Amino acid sequence: MNYLGINAIFHDPAAALVVDGRVVAAAEEERFSRRKHGKRPVPFSAWELPEQAMRWCLAEAGLTPADLDAVGYSFDPAIAAEMPDDPYDPVRVDYARRAPGFLAEALPGLDRNKVRFVEHHVAHAASAGLAAPSRTSSVLVVDGRGEAHSHLAGRYRDGELEILHRQALPESLGLLYESLTDHLGFLRSSDEFKVMALASYGEPRFLPELREIVRATGDGGFTAQAPDWTRFAPRRIDDGTWGGDHADLAASVQAVVEEVLVDLATWLHGQTGDRVLTMAGGTALNCVANSRIWRETPFEEVWVQPASGDSGTALGAALHLAQEAGDLGEPQPTAALGRSWSDEELAQWLRTAQVPFTTPEDLAGEVADVLADNGVVAWFDGRSEFGPRALGRRSLIANPMHQENLERLNDVKGREQFRPVAPMVLEERAAEIFSGGPMPSPFMLFVHDVAPQWRERIPTVTHVDGTARIQTVTDEDNAGIAALLRAFDERTGVPVVVNTSLNTAGRPMVDDPRDALELFGSAPVAALVLGPHLVRRASFFQEAR
Repeated sequence: MNYLGINAIFHDPAAALVVDGRVVAAAEEERFSRRKHGKRPVPFSAWELPEQAMRWCLAEAGLTPADLDAVGYSFDPAIAAEMPDDPYDPVRVDYARRAPGFLAEALPGLDRNKVRFVEHHVAHAASAGLAAPSRTSSVLVVDGRGEAHSHLAGRYRDGELEILHRQALPESLGLLYESLTDHLGFLRSSDEFKVMALASYGEPRFLPELREIVRATGDGGFTAQAPDWTRFAPRRIDDGTWGGDHADLAASVQAVVEEVLVDLATWLHGQTGDRVLTMAGGTALNCVANSRIWRETPFEEVWVQPASGDSGTALGAALHLAQEAGDLGEPQPTAALGRSWSDEELAQWLRTAQVPFTTPEDLAGEVADVLADNGVVAWFDGRSEFGPRALGRRSLIANPMHQENLERLNDVKGREQFRPVAPMVLEERAAEIFSGGPMPSPFMLFVHDVAPQWRERIPTVTHVDGTARIQTVTDEDNAGIAALLRAFDERTGVPVVVNTSLNTAGRPMVDDPRDALELFGSAPVAALVLGPHLVRRASFFQEAR
């Protein structure tokens, strides 16, 4: 049976397809439209559907809209609460009610009666609890908002969800964090990760006062409404400067949010006694908080959906419908669920662009030589990732041994200098270098402490607080990157490379070969890997002359 999931209501529109219980395709609309986050998160944009992502998912499986057994839309307008602070929210809800007709127009041949509304937080929960390796787990969802709530705590047992608590709006940890993001001069519903990075540069000196208004209530819920931030620091203008009161405020809010999340997870474990916690919702992308939950709660294992933000509700909606029909199959094995091209197709892209390239027998060795010589490499290989993290499919890769490479990469990407970059490390070597977080960590969703003796050896990826957001790599999940890590280790004695997303500031992550070639032509990178093919900047410009 065939189930298409759709996220369109708030931001990060996406589509996902489950066929006979197996996830076969998932992608965000931004990867096709080249518009960051797909659309602006305002009520008037709720009519915009992930049309290109939907069509690609169907084409990937060789299906037509008429072949679909059901379509899940990850918002239920029938239970939406009034939002008195947003006079335009009824526009959003009205568009949601009309979604079956919009979808039937966008996908000719689809029966609009096959469109089913899936509660937003249930879709988030399904994206975690039904995709994780364990079929029995506690599930924690925390984000900005759904229809009437901002949080769901529950339990999956053999695919069935038992809801144990919900937090009603307007209390919302996600909206609190979004409000701070805006006050600090960043784009809300987009740049919250910048606040998490900035927090490492501050001291949580406002924490005692914030604890009076942001706290767990002991019954599985919490209180959290945005205060007047000017009590703590003036509104920041994003002029390239940072630090001082603004960093201290970021650190204080980050700390209080971590405390509440730990309390919520601890309460949930007290209700279920489960070994495994699964997490989704935008707040689950806060990797610092995730590591505290792993360290400080009784759960033995924490599994976070790699597409925890709203894009992941497309996957969750499809999985929820499959489970309801008794058609749930294997868990989600990978985040590599997007587009890919054959080796020959990639070669044809290069020939069409008249770009000189080679197809080396030892690709990993040649790229390791470039990295050892401190060149930056654009790496494009296999299916693109679903979710916001670059996981060695669409990545900028660099040498981690030079402190100046952090500034260099942030300059290449055109972003703030307080932003960290992350390490990829061979899974079998990770424990030598990193601790304080779960192993393995394949989705870059936790922070780990860098061993003191390694901090000077890999300064590019060691954040100011001595931590790193690691990705562990095996031959099974990414043979190309694993080979590169071994080749780089042979040359340098370091089984780690820098990984950051293959994009420049304000643009979505590279997704297709044209995107990769455009970035290579405009950014100062030494080489481009396109599948098995290698383009060197020096060769390109020599031939151009």
